[in-house]
Amino acid sequence: MNTPLLEAKELVCGYSERDVLRGLNVTLHAGDFLGVIGPNGCGKSTLLAALTGWLALRHGTIRLQGQPLTSYPQQELARLMAVVPQASVPAFAFTVREAVEMGRYPHLGRFAVPSVTDRKIVDEALELTDLLALQHRPVDHLSGGEYQRVTIARALAQQPRILLLDEPTAHLDIGHQQAIFELLVRLHTERDMGVLCVSHDINLAAEYCPRLLLMSLGQVVVEGTPEDVITESYLGDVYATLVRVHANPYSGQPLVVLQKQMRMEDEIE
Repeated sequence: MNTPLLEAKELVCGYSERDVLRGLNVTLHAGDFLGVIGPNGCGKSTLLAALTGWLALRHGTIRLQGQPLTSYPQQELARLMAVVPQASVPAFAFTVREAVEMGRYPHLGRFAVPSVTDRKIVDEALELTDLLALQHRPVDHLSGGEYQRVTIARALAQQPRILLLDEPTAHLDIGHQQAIFELLVRLHTERDMGVLCVSHDINLAAEYCPRLLLMSLGQVVVEGTPEDVITESYLGDVYATLVRVHANPYSGQPLVVLQKQMRMEDEIE
């Protein structure tokens, strides 16, 4: 098998004296689309912080294209890996286009002016995220969902080989949730990009991610296809709740039904 784009082994790290990740392993190859799911506090965002080098390891190794993550200069790392963080508030009133153009910085020399090619790449990122009509609007005049799409467009403008996303569809309406996940599918299938996406939406992840990783207490509980991972037993144990899992009647993918909905089903039956 080809060398993984990103390979993390036996990761142990955390904050202050507390370990959050406890011996976690994850591998991402070119063309992978891995969804990471699990309850609040299980370590999903900590995993992203470790994979980007922001959080120091207490134990374990992370290799990017076969080389230690720590061996990469920051600008070179940014050409290979882009990160979409959880929704945040814009600090400055840049226009949407200016904010997305910042994604080109790893490819530009110091004080360089964006070229025609750079502007075309920005145009494509704006189009892919449905932002062309908003490109001249100040980012502090956007809704939370619109600004989240700006952060995704900025990451795409980096033209990375790896895209790491932390709840990319938070605050988005269902139409844009679907559009973002369909975009991620295109990126991993058409551009051979490695995509790792943290999501609280189990059904959305099950519908679009070919491979899922279920976390609990800083460790991997199970990894595999949605059918392997989205089971009543695994979800019941990890989320400490009673669920049913059905096949989506349209796609055939696993569909999670919560307890209140289960009671309603039983009454109808």
